[in-house]
Order: sequence, then C-alpha cells, then structure tokens
Amino acid sequence: MSQAGPILFVSNAERPAFIAALDEARLFPIVDSDWASAARAVEQVQPAAVLAAMHGGHEPHIALLAKKIADQPLYLPLIAMDAQGTLPHNALPFASRGGNADRLTARLRAAMRVRTLHATVLRRLPEMKVAPPETDPVRDATVLLIGRGTAYPALSVALGERMGVIGALSIEAAAKHLNSRDIDGVVLAEGFTPRVTDAFLTVLAEDTRFRNLPVVVTAHQLVQSYDLPNLELISGEPPKVAANALPLIRQHAMEAQLSRTLRSIDAGGWLDPRSGLLTVEAFARDFSKAVEQTLARGGGLSVARFAFDPGNPRAQLDAARILSRLMRQMDFGAAQKDGSVVVVFAETDFRTAHMIARRLSAVMRHTSHGKNEMHSDPVVSVDSLSSSDTARSLLGRLSADASRAAS
Repeated sequence: MSQAGPILFVSNAERPAFIAALDEARLFPIVDSDWASAARAVEQVQPAAVLAAMHGGHEPHIALLAKKIADQPLYLPLIAMDAQGTLPHNALPFASRGGNADRLTARLRAAMRVRTLHATVLRRLPEMKVAPPETDPVRDATVLLIGRGTAYPALSVALGERMGVIGALSIEAAAKHLNSRDIDGVVLAEGFTPRVTDAFLTVLAEDTRFRNLPVVVTAHQLVQSYDLPNLELISGEPPKVAANALPLIRQHAMEAQLSRTLRSIDAGGWLDPRSGLLTVEAFARDFSKAVEQTLARGGGLSVARFAFDPGNPRAQLDAARILSRLMRQMDFGAAQKDGSVVVVFAETDFRTAHMIARRLSAVMRHTSHGKNEMHSDPVVSVDSLSSSDTARSLLGRLSADASRAAS
C-alpha cells in the first residue's frame, strides 16, 4: 500500500524487533523520533501515521503530540502502543501482545484506509451542494454492548454518555442487531465463556461486513489471533474501558460518515451525509413527482411517519440510519425539520405499509442513550394516497394522525 508519507515512530527507547521488521520488509518506511521532538517531527516529516510507544517519558509530551495530530487538516492516525492509563481522545489503543508485526500491519492498513477516504472527500468537496457534518463523529456513533455480568449496567452508562448503545444479553441477540443496524463498535463484556467468546470473534472475522469493526473485549485474555484489525483487549473499570474504546469507535464512525459524504457527492448533493436519506429539498421534489405519477397512472403509494420525543433528538438520526439500511430500493425518505422521519413506500397498499412500518419501528426501540437510558420509541402513523390527495394533504393527514396518537 503506497502512502503519502512514512510512519513516525515515537519512543525514548530503541525500536522493538517487530517495528524494525516493518521497516525492513519495506511495508512502511519508519522515521524515528524521541518524545521531546515528536510534535516538531510531525511538521517536518508529514507522516501518514504515528506510532507512539507509551513505555515512559511520554507523560509531559503526549497531550501536545495528540493536539498537533488532531489539528492536521487530513486525518492522521495516532496509535498508542501499550498504554496503561486513559488515552487522549484521538489515540487508538494497541497492545503489542508479544510483538506481532502482522497484527500491527493490519491495524495500520485499517487506519490509513480511513485517511485515504478522508483525502478523497476533501478532494471532491467542491462538488458538494450540502455541507458535510462538522460534529464529532462519535456523537452519532452506535456501539453494541454484549454482556450480562455485574459491570454491564456501568458499561452501558459509561458508553451511553458518549454515544448510542444497543444492549444484548446474548450472542444470538447481538447477531440480530449486527444484521439490522449500522454498528460502529462492539464491546464484549463479561458473562461468556472463553469458548463462546472465541466462537463469536471467529464469526466476526469470517464475515467481511464486520472485519474492520472495532471490537473491545473486557473479560478474557486473547490467546488466539483473529483477522480483526481493530480488535483490542481493554480491561479495568467501565469508565476506563469506555474512554479507551472511544478512539477506535470514533475512527469507524468517521469512516462511515466519510462514506455517506461520498455517496452524497455522487448523488449531486441530494443525499444527507449525516443520515444517508434524501435531503428535505430532494424528498419534497421526489414526493411531489411520485404523487403526480401515481395519480396519473394508478397503483398504490403509502407513507409512514415516525415521530420521536423532542427531548431525545438522537432518536431521529438512529431511525433515519435504520431506514436507509433496511428500506427497499424503490422507497425513499428523509429526516424532517420537525424531528420526524417520513418514508414513502412505492407501489404499496395501506396494509403492507403498516406491516413494514411496524417492523421498522421494532428495530428502532433497542438503542438507549445516557444515564436515563432514553429509548427510540417512535409514534408511527401510516396513510395511503387517495384520488383526491395532493402531496401536501397526504403529509398533513399523517402529521394530524401522529398528533392524535401522541396525545
């Protein structure tokens, strides 16, 4: 994999053998720096990634280095090797576990793929008709927490203060969520035997959809090697686990955000890069055309509106992403300015639309947020186009139905 720059290795000690092996194999050219010179080296070397050995001497310098890296206009991965305490928000944890060069190579490739994707978006942004999201990607992230031990509630709160959390008390329930939701990370907590943990990680590694997911294991030593570049063992108290898992989850959420932004550019700016659905303007245009064509040619057209508690604004985003993943190619929708999500089901009668909306609503209910574990329970209204309708009258009827249902 060709890169725009070398790898900067920061340490006050000599290179370990597995770092030297990367350089000797010419996979990644390595430039060395001590901690006192690290921030300046980032400017001088212009690296494609930074490997930081957290073995001592880093304490006075790590905050400055992390800030220098975070301020770069192009995503620059910072991989913190063998850190013991809580990491800066942009430092990806990596336990060397005996010096496995192949595992580090996989982690570097995964991180630099995000860097390449970011460079592509920056290059194509002048084509964009809508601005890309500017919020921290982790605010929109969703993590799957699997466990049933005493630490599970505290982990749920610690993670939920930062992102959406889907809880699963069994591996079977977790598999269903992985198949129906966009997940930015998995935290596998206590409550499972090593054999079950091994089987779960093996299945994830064999499925290309999940291979690059951040997977954090909190309760078992990882004695086997898995083809999961972002697999990490993080033990300790729930706040520490959540804080150190956060950079891995943020990187995945950023990758997903960049992918949606590229799809929006390809669609001429008519897709919302945050939700993956149409923009409000594109939805209004397509909905008017769909109503006109259905009235002229006949057939069915149904609409579902999912309304959420105004005190839980994240619920609308979760719903939009679920819908963008699960709805049929012939259907379309948008997150509306009133906090609802509206989806149009083409060639669909009322009964079928109601059944589809009910199934989609069931998927939305599993995400919680924060200490109060607010859930995404929508008020759902469904209606179908009649011969006397316009686009405005059909949407107005849906809003009135939702208001009556909520009161």
